[in-house]
Amino acid sequence: MNDKTNLASGGTSAWSRIKDVVEKVFRWCLPFAISILLVIWLFHKVDFHEMVYVIRHECNFWWIALMMVITMLSHMIRGTRWGIQLRGAGLPRVSPVIEWISIFGAYALNLLFPYLGETWRCLFMAKRERSKISTVVGTDFGDRGSDAVVIMTLFGVAMIVAHKYMEKFLDHYSIGERLCHYMDKPGLWIGLVVGVAIIWFVLYFFRHYRLVQKIDGSIDSAWKGFKVLFTMKGRGWYVVLTLGIWTCYFLETYVGLHAFPFTRGLLTDPGSAYGLIPGLVVFVFGSFSMAIPSNGGLGPWNVAVMFALSLYGISDTQGVAYSIVMWGCQTIMLIILGIFSAIYIATHKMQSNDK
Repeated sequence: MNDKTNLASGGTSAWSRIKDVVEKVFRWCLPFAISILLVIWLFHKVDFHEMVYVIRHECNFWWIALMMVITMLSHMIRGTRWGIQLRGAGLPRVSPVIEWISIFGAYALNLLFPYLGETWRCLFMAKRERSKISTVVGTDFGDRGSDAVVIMTLFGVAMIVAHKYMEKFLDHYSIGERLCHYMDKPGLWIGLVVGVAIIWFVLYFFRHYRLVQKIDGSIDSAWKGFKVLFTMKGRGWYVVLTLGIWTCYFLETYVGLHAFPFTRGLLTDPGSAYGLIPGLVVFVFGSFSMAIPSNGGLGPWNVAVMFALSLYGISDTQGVAYSIVMWGCQTIMLIILGIFSAIYIATHKMQSNDK
């Protein structure tokens, strides 16, 4: 009997280990695969030597340097905004530098693996302030949820002020046609409603099971962290900082348009509102691409930006040159900020140990 039990438990343990390995391989390899395949596809569509020539001889890197400074500023504002949520969730006030490095480190780690940085900053803050991790994760949900609202609002604005170019994408590219096709299908929305109903059914009617209680407890703690958006002090300041973050994000794209002669032309085109409308279109496309798991947006973001620029008659080679310079220099800035965060945290720990 014991042998059978041991054999069964050994088989279960082996199967569990296999599942863990497969899950980790899939979780880590999929984003890399997406990035690599999209980059290969990008370079297949362009003349690589021409792209290098454009970057070396036509790019004004002073504008790119300004874009990098704006990138750092956006993360500082995001850190300050997250601090408001954390205090609303019951965590004590921390110094602005701690708020900033939590974002610097998170975005640097996202270059290695999607959402790794989100996990790290929640663990970092929960451990540092001895708080429930689920509560901190809830504030992260609120952080990203408010960003989703802004993205959808920007998409709506882009559909109004740049409807000609947005419709051109939806009509010209098969992905746009498929998107419209599925959005019009009632089955999609019925499926979403049924999915939510099933989750509610399980959580309610199986609430006495330990696993369900554990899941329900984690959801409840996360909800407490999320709902502070509606109850915390400083909600007005939170809105102002949100506008600041997304203004910086837009300015990164808009300033980047000044860096190349072929995108500078968009600033003076009739009806472009000094380049604000094409900047908005490129920005919205790039923002939506970040929902695709990849390493720091490499691949999906470049493709989306290339598509957006092509709507204005910019060639694929030029579009890829723009996206590669923008992504590459932002990545350099994130690596620098990540190194600064690591040094600051290590130094802070050493000083604490000395005391």
